[in-house]
Amino acid sequence: MVKADLHIHTNYSDGIFTPHQLIDMSAQSGLTIISITDHDNVNAVSEAISYGSSKGIQVIPGVELSADHNGQEIHILGYFIDYRNKKFLDFLVSLRENRIRRNEKIVQKLNDLGSNIQFQTIIGKTGSDTSIGRPHIAMELSKEGFVNSYYEAFIKYIGDGKPAFIKKPNPSSEEVIRLISEVGGLSFVAHPSKNVRDNVLSEIINQGIDGIEIVHPSHSKDDVNYFGNVAAENFLLTSGGSDFHGGMKNDRKNFGNYYVSVNEIINMKRRLFI
Repeated sequence: MVKADLHIHTNYSDGIFTPHQLIDMSAQSGLTIISITDHDNVNAVSEAISYGSSKGIQVIPGVELSADHNGQEIHILGYFIDYRNKKFLDFLVSLRENRIRRNEKIVQKLNDLGSNIQFQTIIGKTGSDTSIGRPHIAMELSKEGFVNSYYEAFIKYIGDGKPAFIKKPNPSSEEVIRLISEVGGLSFVAHPSKNVRDNVLSEIINQGIDGIEIVHPSHSKDDVNYFGNVAAENFLLTSGGSDFHGGMKNDRKNFGNYYVSVNEIINMKRRLFI
């Protein structure tokens, strides 16, 4: 059986493993197709494709983009994108620059609350080609001992609406869907779970989304059935994966256990005529 995990993060965003390490882990876990879907970043894709081919692992170029939909942040996955397109790369650079400005403000708020972490320390650890986000800050807070765990950082300080939270400026969902299409890709609503259903999901479908991520660690069996039915009723594609990051997220058990079949890949290629 072909197992395809279409939602994996590397150390170019908020994962901890390199593309090489993830390819080796994929081979050991029985995965034969994966997609690297870093946040606002495609810098791992070329390396993953090259090394994957030597290990018998097909790597689909992917990305995960944050988008604003009527004031609500949603995530949109892009598959089979032209990851070398200059307009697209410039767009991603601007998103990462927005991340830096936002996270600098979050760290300043944390300093005001008593933490001594420094944003330059985070940049020094991640490198300039990485998409820096709240997970990096959460890891630093945990290492400092300001919180007892990665998750406590979000619960007490940096989660939505918490004392050190700063809203990230995101492009609109319509803009993100359009851009993914322009660079030859397919757009999917990521892990819709409880927050993107009913009217919200209908609005995003009307904007031209190509599919829905159905298989995800946050989805119950009822969720899988619900989103599967929505996809079928609207002639949408389906995808899924582990959303694996590693490290303090303690999600190693998910890797290799959340996947879709080759049929989803075939349907995507049919939609793209490739």
